[in-house]
Amino acid sequence: MNNPVTPSAPTPSAGTNTAATDAAVMAEILELDAEVLGAYLSELTTWLGELSDREPVRIVDLGSGTGTGAIALARRFPGAEVSAVDVSPQMLHRLSVKASGLGLADRVRGVQADLDQGRPPLPTSDLVWAAAALHHLADPDRVLSHVFDALRPGGLLAITEMDFFPRFLPEDIGVGRPGLEARLHDALKGAPDAGWTDHLVRAGFTPEAERPFVIDLPAPLPDATARYAQACLRKLRSHLDGQLPAEDLAALDAVTDDEGPHSVLRRDDLTVRTTRTTWVGRRP
Repeated sequence: MNNPVTPSAPTPSAGTNTAATDAAVMAEILELDAEVLGAYLSELTTWLGELSDREPVRIVDLGSGTGTGAIALARRFPGAEVSAVDVSPQMLHRLSVKASGLGLADRVRGVQADLDQGRPPLPTSDLVWAAAALHHLADPDRVLSHVFDALRPGGLLAITEMDFFPRFLPEDIGVGRPGLEARLHDALKGAPDAGWTDHLVRAGFTPEAERPFVIDLPAPLPDATARYAQACLRKLRSHLDGQLPAEDLAALDAVTDDEGPHSVLRRDDLTVRTTRTTWVGRRP
């Protein structure tokens, strides 16, 4: 498995116009990701409830972003308080607004902290959740050791990562050479990642389970899918600039354009295909 460019990557601290813009773009992607792909979270959180030795009452979401995971956990475990930890104040503001609108403000709170700096402020917890966040850290093993200390005996850590960047496009998109998206994914491939089981063991956890969640949404799809595809492919375009031939970059520009005839916003043949894997460790 590879560590792909993920739509739910942590964002840099605010303080510059670039950082603020990056945070706004990332927040939009996270919100669209939740709208388009969020259904799998119901299955995932139900599974975590089955693995838990008792109903969680204190939960931490590490690298929470705009709070998709935190909200899903609060809904699944109505007796729990959820602390959502993220470096970005913009993300946490969106989380606060969302939680208030759903009547969850008394149970979901944001905590601003940089997980790469010092010891994260983690309360004693029954369940810690980290979705598409840990692989971005400079020293994830250090953070996992702090998570181990914060969990009560028998408590669970759930790590979810995207196995590959979502695929949206048909083989022939009507511009450029067929197979554009396959070439984009080939350009993204890095060294294989063995997953998180060894990290869990090094931190002292007992590996409990590993489970892939396959997401395969056929056309036709809701309008949000096109905006999600556009945002993700634009992020991919930025990441791969200079690594692709000019013809492929031009085709990618055409499908991410707002108005052009090949734009994803005008297509009715988009699909969404990806897989996310969750590793669960238990504190002995």
